[in-house]
Amino acid sequence: MTERGPGNSKGIPGAAVGRKKPADAAARPRRGPRLDGFGVLRRMSPGSARSASPIVPAGNIAGRALVFVIAIMTFLSCLTLGAVALVRDTASTWQSEISREATIQIRPAEGFDIDAALARARDIASTFEGVGKASIVDTEATARLLEPWLGSGFDISELPVPRLVIVTIDENDPPDFLAMRAALSVIPNLSLDDHRTWVDRLVSMARTTVAIGISILVLMLSTTVLTVVFATRGAMAGNGHIIEVLHFVGAEAGFIAGEFRQRFLLIGLKGALAGGAVAIGVFLAFSWWSARNLATPEADQATALFGNFSIGLDGYLGVSVIMILVSVMTGATSHVTVLAHLAQIDSATRDGT
Repeated sequence: MTERGPGNSKGIPGAAVGRKKPADAAARPRRGPRLDGFGVLRRMSPGSARSASPIVPAGNIAGRALVFVIAIMTFLSCLTLGAVALVRDTASTWQSEISREATIQIRPAEGFDIDAALARARDIASTFEGVGKASIVDTEATARLLEPWLGSGFDISELPVPRLVIVTIDENDPPDFLAMRAALSVIPNLSLDDHRTWVDRLVSMARTTVAIGISILVLMLSTTVLTVVFATRGAMAGNGHIIEVLHFVGAEAGFIAGEFRQRFLLIGLKGALAGGAVAIGVFLAFSWWSARNLATPEADQATALFGNFSIGLDGYLGVSVIMILVSVMTGATSHVTVLAHLAQIDSATRDGT
């Protein structure tokens, strides 16, 4: 006969009062959270039904906001890198062109035959070694240079506009400019500019601009790292009980950090791809606009100052490097942050014991 005891009113077999538990029942661990190979927490539910939930939720609001923030920072970083590349390439082009040319300027005066003076200056400059050729800038070209400021349809002969002779020189074997100035001094109202002062200023300006751009790029990447740190801490705070349980039941710190790294690497990759794609679209749009408007005087001036607004192959490769760097930094930052947090837990546990 089955004995009835407290809590056994239905007389369920095997629940008799006084029955001893197995000797190893006390040592048998209670069934708790289980973690599969994909970092998914398995919770045991009644009826042996299993429900899976990731350590780091894949579609939470914080994750979507972080993707948006990383996309913005990547976009700004790519724009900064593109601007630095554009300034560097343009300055290099300026320096090369200026180093290959010198300018003879003749100012008009009443009763002065400026055309004859231009021809004489050209002939004198052509006789020096290191001079490739000397050419006179005609009135049509001079008027086109002044068109952005004076408009079109004016008669340049009625204005006291200086006329120019462009002297092309050999960069490796430049002429003796002191001797050239002495030879040209016989022509009144003439000045010779070898552009050396402009070259020095241009090199200094380009270096300063590149240094400022790199500093801004470093600040943006640092801001991205700090943002990922705060986002990782927020994710750990929302799942802190799960992380602590997993850590205390034997899950290695590297494994837990790897799950966060994998999740945040995906977030960083999405944001970096979005921001980099928009930046590349902006660069392509500017390049297309510049190429389409080359026939206007304003475009001539803009092209002279900034080139054709194309960052070139090196610029696009740099944008790709920024995208990869942001993605890797996002994953690595979350990994290091989780390891530091788990180390703090271990330290606090040791201090408490």
